[in-house]
Amino acid sequence: MEDKAYKLLALQLNCSGKRAKELIDRGLVYVGDKKLKIARAVMPSHTKFRIEMPEKITKIYEDEDILVVNKPAFIDSYEVEASFFDARLVHRLDRETSGVLLLAKSEKFLKKAIEAFRNRKVKKFYTAWVEGVVYEKMVIDLPIHTIKGPKSISKISKKLGKEAITIVKPNEVQGKKSKVDIEIKTGRTHQIRLHLSHVGHPVVGDEQYGSPTKAKRILLHASKIEILGKEFIAPEPKDIVRYK
Repeated sequence: MEDKAYKLLALQLNCSGKRAKELIDRGLVYVGDKKLKIARAVMPSHTKFRIEMPEKITKIYEDEDILVVNKPAFIDSYEVEASFFDARLVHRLDRETSGVLLLAKSEKFLKKAIEAFRNRKVKKFYTAWVEGVVYEKMVIDLPIHTIKGPKSISKISKKLGKEAITIVKPNEVQGKKSKVDIEIKTGRTHQIRLHLSHVGHPVVGDEQYGSPTKAKRILLHASKIEILGKEFIAPEPKDIVRYK
């Protein structure tokens, strides 16, 4: 017998269909080593599912103006904001990206922080595992145009795109994968993922932008941010520290 995946998962977990669908849509459900992507996919009734729940949100720093957290993968930035009643997001990270996330606790700091981002006075650093071997530093200066929607996608476009600059430095090589350190001078949607894909080194696990490697998530981590004279660092999770 067969049935829709979310219904089978609901039976396995003894939860509602809505809850089961939410888990699938968040990218937390696996069959073997393969992520289940379509909640309504028809599957054999004996299918065994595995849930990979996110790590806990941990605080990096807090004072009367700012809250800084290490966002785990698979948690939306707005979910983080909802977890703290007295804080508002200053910026966002993609759902599968882990790392430094800033929230403002005062209107004064929020305005200053937004202005700093707007005027490019914020330094943003990332670490990622990418396909192929990266031997030398790269400066990728290619304009990006984003098509907004339920699943936004960005493209390189000299005609429609906005300026986007990504600096990539080699860190470590493991087989045919490289660990790289990244600084972005701009903050376009999917900038790092698109730029790295365009130069032949998509982020491992990023199927949307050409990675052939199956992974539990896109292996991208926001490692450090410098803003208004302060520096915040998020320790790397295990899947970033070592690829395998």
